[in-house]
Amino acid sequence: MAFNRMSNQQPDQTKVTLVEITEDNHGQRVDNFLLTALKGVPRTLVYRIIRKGEVRVNKGRVKADSRLQSGDIIRIPPVRVPDKNETPDVSPALNGLLDSAIVYEDAGLLAVNKPHGLAVHGGSGVSLGMIEALRKMRPDHTFLELVHRLDRDTSGIILVAKKRSVLTALQRMLANKSGIKKRYLALVHGAWPEGVADVKLPLLRTERKSGERIVLVDDEGKTSHTRYSLLASGSHYSLVEAEPVTGRTHQIRVHCQSQGCTIAGDEKYGDKSEQDIDRQRGVRRLCLHAHQLAFRHPSTGEELCLNAEPGEELRHLFKKVGCEWQGGGL
Repeated sequence: MAFNRMSNQQPDQTKVTLVEITEDNHGQRVDNFLLTALKGVPRTLVYRIIRKGEVRVNKGRVKADSRLQSGDIIRIPPVRVPDKNETPDVSPALNGLLDSAIVYEDAGLLAVNKPHGLAVHGGSGVSLGMIEALRKMRPDHTFLELVHRLDRDTSGIILVAKKRSVLTALQRMLANKSGIKKRYLALVHGAWPEGVADVKLPLLRTERKSGERIVLVDDEGKTSHTRYSLLASGSHYSLVEAEPVTGRTHQIRVHCQSQGCTIAGDEKYGDKSEQDIDRQRGVRRLCLHAHQLAFRHPSTGEELCLNAEPGEELRHLFKKVGCEWQGGGL
């Protein structure tokens, strides 16, 4: 029988393991703890071993929604799942890229200027996302979890919690839609409509006949609100700053499209004529960048305003199409 304190290393799934709960996991539900600890184990199997009483806390049976406390000893039974390929090592190039992309760090929080094209986590054909890479790069960290998400094609600032208390506090701010302000730079097609500073249109998640998941403006959708500010105008594009007040999937992209100003490089929501214009002008990526996050630090109470400059490629593109960014915004 193995015994250890919880860390980023998985328990040995071939034998019973006793794990001592640390401060990082204080207050976490049993099911969520196991889903993190037993990476790759199907959710159905996790709930089955809880239901059958094979998971014990301080030698007693627990339910999936039971809360763990610091110092608790949780018994994790052996689980048998098909072998999967191990998460690949972080290449020197990715290691250097992520190291240089850190814009803020303290004892409880890490902020990364995520590069375009890098998924925030593995899955759906991606074996190594940003969070898996950070965990490999920092094996001594017992807790590293994404606070929120960014699309793979979107670059910019993303928060990673190094303590569970920081994670839950920041996610509560996001869920309550208060306390955290996000601002994005978006290069859009055409001239941004004069006087449009707020777009309040309901958004509905649906599927095309092909099975592709998309978001549409629809009266049956969820209430959605994005604030906009025009920063620069060129002959074919405009540069806007967007502040999502709500946090719906693809909200900024679809709200831009609703104004006749699809984001440059958006292959999901752009039409053929827009895609042709993008190719002619060398646009090879989604031109959406999360450049600022402002919030009160949940541990220190300090008001933070974190900034992530767009990469050289994106800045060069803004300038090339006559929409050079000078800083500032809403």
